[in-house]
Amino acid sequence: MRTRLVPLLAAALAAGFCPSAHAQASGERSPGWSTPLGKGTATSYAEFDKQGTPEAIGVVFSATALDGLPAASDHHRCHARTKEGTLDAATKCQETVEHVLPLPDAAVRRDDIPFKWVLLNWNHIGHIPPGIYDVPHFDVHFEMASIEDIFAIEPGPCGPEYVRCDQFEIGKKPLPSDYVPADYKSVDAAVPAMGNHLIDLTGPEFNKQPFTRSWIYGVYGGKVIFYEEMVTRAHMLSKPNTCTPIKSPKAVDTRGYYPTASCIRHDPATGEYTVSMEGFVLREASDWASAAK
Repeated sequence: MRTRLVPLLAAALAAGFCPSAHAQASGERSPGWSTPLGKGTATSYAEFDKQGTPEAIGVVFSATALDGLPAASDHHRCHARTKEGTLDAATKCQETVEHVLPLPDAAVRRDDIPFKWVLLNWNHIGHIPPGIYDVPHFDVHFEMASIEDIFAIEPGPCGPEYVRCDQFEIGKKPLPSDYVPADYKSVDAAVPAMGNHLIDLTGPEFNKQPFTRSWIYGVYGGKVIFYEEMVTRAHMLSKPNTCTPIKSPKAVDTRGYYPTASCIRHDPATGEYTVSMEGFVLREASDWASAAK
């Protein structure tokens, strides 16, 4: 898998991933990479104050990006294809279309910002569990692990999301208690090219309310490897302008700036939508042995 990764990413770049050609929205916003999405584009970005402290890390969706979205998966992450490489009733696939969006250099080159790139997934029919997340939505993964390590998590026969069996067990490795935010639980949702997911089971969608947005932590090998905002297309089209406090863990294993709020906004002047992490605070790395107690 690792030896095939570079050609795979090169093909993705040729297919349309490129550094954003957009001018900076202000002296504080740095655009990252951009990809075609729907009838528009999605672009990663970071914003900094005058002292260089991160104020926002996110994805901006152009005014037409939510129109004309794919109505089918590209089926590039499937387990048990036929010998001919086609799909049949036994084949299990992620029903998603994904985009790799590195953050701007202003964030990537800094040791005190643990987030380096975004994996943006469009799920046209949602995903498990049924009756909860099975509506059209985006998964916006703010990644701390490398692109190579994430893409090395492969499809396989194990778990509800069909991941390679040894990697399913790695994904389920528990975190030290201080690294687990309050109310978050593993539901054994280890996913190819993602990792395992910790879910807040006290969230509205698990308490007889419709799913609109949800904050998730991604883990693998006993480490937090991504932060994630899930948000429905319908909620974004409602033109929100809200920030939600993030339930943060007591400890982190890497020194750096971490968000305290997740924000979803619509800009009436430009028609753009943003999904961002904000309210960053500098946190020191905790001793692993202490956190494990």
